[in-house]
Amino acid sequence: MAILQSYEPATGDLLWTGDSGDPDAEVGRARAAWAAWAARPLAVRIETMRRFANVVRGQKDSFADLIARETGKPLWESATEIDAVVNKVDISVSAYSERTSQRRLEGALGARVAVRHKPHGVLAVLGPYNFPAHLPNGHIVPALLAGNAVVFKPSEKTPAVGERLAALFHEAGVPEDVLRCVQGGPEVGKALAAHPGLDGLLFTGSARAGLALHRQFAETPAKILALEMGGNNPLVIWDAPDVQAAAIIAVQSAFLSAGQRCTAARRLIVRDGAHEELLETIVKLADRLIVDHPHANPSPFMGPVIDAAAADHLQEGFLSLLTRGGRPIKHLERSADDRPFLTPAIIDVTDVRERPDAELFGPVLQVIRVPDFDAALAEANATRYGLAAALVGGSPELYDRFWANSRAGVINWNKPTNGAPSNAPFGGIGLSGNHRPSAYYAADYCAYPVTSSEAEQARAAFGVGLRDPFAANELEG
Repeated sequence: MAILQSYEPATGDLLWTGDSGDPDAEVGRARAAWAAWAARPLAVRIETMRRFANVVRGQKDSFADLIARETGKPLWESATEIDAVVNKVDISVSAYSERTSQRRLEGALGARVAVRHKPHGVLAVLGPYNFPAHLPNGHIVPALLAGNAVVFKPSEKTPAVGERLAALFHEAGVPEDVLRCVQGGPEVGKALAAHPGLDGLLFTGSARAGLALHRQFAETPAKILALEMGGNNPLVIWDAPDVQAAAIIAVQSAFLSAGQRCTAARRLIVRDGAHEELLETIVKLADRLIVDHPHANPSPFMGPVIDAAAADHLQEGFLSLLTRGGRPIKHLERSADDRPFLTPAIIDVTDVRERPDAELFGPVLQVIRVPDFDAALAEANATRYGLAAALVGGSPELYDRFWANSRAGVINWNKPTNGAPSNAPFGGIGLSGNHRPSAYYAADYCAYPVTSSEAEQARAAFGVGLRDPFAANELEG
């Protein structure tokens, strides 16, 4: 059995050690337990989830500290993640009531038509490292509410947070076999995803892994698959009257969470010739951002990226843009070779040859200058992804054009690209998802509708197509 270890990205200290799990055993335990959980009244499952929210609320400080240490994100930001975990319960209860409510309709001959929902059975949840509690929790809570059992595999980069999240569910009264936590690296994830005992899989992660899952599940249409895979998100700033506010939105969009948000702005699209003041303001703000360890005083705006491998990949990506013709506006710098602290970076890629359509998952903002708004729209849509897009500035009529022509699942106006509300659907198109939006709409993929025609007594008659038995007797006579 392989040993799994987790290190604090800010310090390099060993945080957690554990064994890789056995997906086969965990799916088996969940399979044996799910029917009893599904048979419990919905009110009992709702009450259990509300106890979970209270348990998390009572341990907010220690849980936020664990998230901060394992991800490197500032303590203040980790605390907001705990708030999101708690708030997800009431939001999910409301969503389940609205999206999967029972309906009764009048049918023919005194019959009635009923629409109810059933859980799928055993669902796997594969969690990411950037929001290691909030994002898997956004699958787990609605799945448990609907009556499913869950096998949860945290990211191998944040196993301690995943283990703690599962323990909090169990402390709140979710039976241990109804929610299983299996630790491990990519091989464990692949084994779990391929397990025949699953009825579906809910995934948040890279497009590469999501595409592999999509190909794998293409041969099992009976299983539900929900994918959320990030984006190469455009932020268009156009005729913004308040340059300072526009610059703040750009910095928040690109560099919050060290750029490790799937909704982070990757591409800043501006009007050529009218962009100098905006970029100068953005650079001045970026220069002032505090990059430090999670518990630093004063509080940092952002911490390190998740690990050295991620920092190396981002540095290689930035260098590749330079060699292709990119013009650095603010270099990507690393303060220490042995730690993944990166400064916010800005690079003009207008003249880059064969500009790569890739999600650089970190604090790198690419600037593209265009002559007019039609070109801005074309650039915004010049991606295989389709998660988030935002317009800052412009008139209501211009925003209407932007909204109508942008191919994305989250489209904002005078707001950052990131920070989508949990009480609305969240998802994208193209390489960003497979039309299974999460957040408020997670209830849709955690249960399936069943339509029933029902009557108190059996009544049946043929109206056509039968021979007359009396006519047959007369012929014989």
